[in-house]
Amino acid sequence: MKAACLFLCAVATHAQLLTLTKDQMVKLTAKNPFERFEDGRPKVPDAALEKIKELSAEDVWTVLPGKGFPNHFAGDFKITQPGKKLVGRVVTAQFMPVRGDLNEIITAEGKQKNYAGGQNQWIIDQLKPGDILVVDLFGKDEYGTFVGDNLAYYILKKTGTGLVVDGSVRDLEGIATFDMPVYYKHSHPTPIRDVMITGFNVPIRIGGITVMPGDVLLGDREGISIIPPQVVDDVIKRGEETRIHDVWTKKKFDEGKYKSSDIYGSPHDPALRQEYEEYKKREMKAK
Repeated sequence: MKAACLFLCAVATHAQLLTLTKDQMVKLTAKNPFERFEDGRPKVPDAALEKIKELSAEDVWTVLPGKGFPNHFAGDFKITQPGKKLVGRVVTAQFMPVRGDLNEIITAEGKQKNYAGGQNQWIIDQLKPGDILVVDLFGKDEYGTFVGDNLAYYILKKTGTGLVVDGSVRDLEGIATFDMPVYYKHSHPTPIRDVMITGFNVPIRIGGITVMPGDVLLGDREGISIIPPQVVDDVIKRGEETRIHDVWTKKKFDEGKYKSSDIYGSPHDPALRQEYEEYKKREMKAK
């Protein structure tokens, strides 16, 4: 508690309003093994992101609880392109119900930093290729519409990924045609209103997950999984082993001569176990 208080006091005293300083970002993501962006956000390599695209929520689940991350999955989203995986590096944004006195300070700070447009555009205009913007809009429905089709299209062209909003979107008829997965809670025709941005590239909460800037996000039909940079390699390795196991299992089922319990979850017969281990060794070597 004392450490948390000292950190928050340091943010209030020394940090730029709305976001972390580079030193604070590095401190909070100290276990990151990869390079960083200029602002200190972890930069998981593109090659690793490509391998994550081959995984599922279940692949991630087999690893993260044992690594100290039991709360990494959020479901119950509507998805515009459920057949398309969403993978990238997280950029976070947090909104709260508008409060006049605080919003005056935030607006003045944004003007001083030459931020333009609505407060949602302050963070949209900072996105880079491979980023996924994850927005905490506290599940707001009416007037909680983070983007319509124009800004959603800009996000697609800027990042090449998609978007996650714990809140609403508008112009869904247009957004649904874009080749980008958008995870959202509601759709509503109203514009965004009566909210204020209180942080970007800060820790946020989405469902039961704490999300950090620079985390890797994997979105599939079931929901979103958040992978901290320091466990990315472990998740990839275990995922590759799982896929090899699943392919071998289905091959054996195709033969039509085994009970399911003979093969799945692992074979009991020593000869079958040896066959699987040799198959796995060959497949892992080929990767």
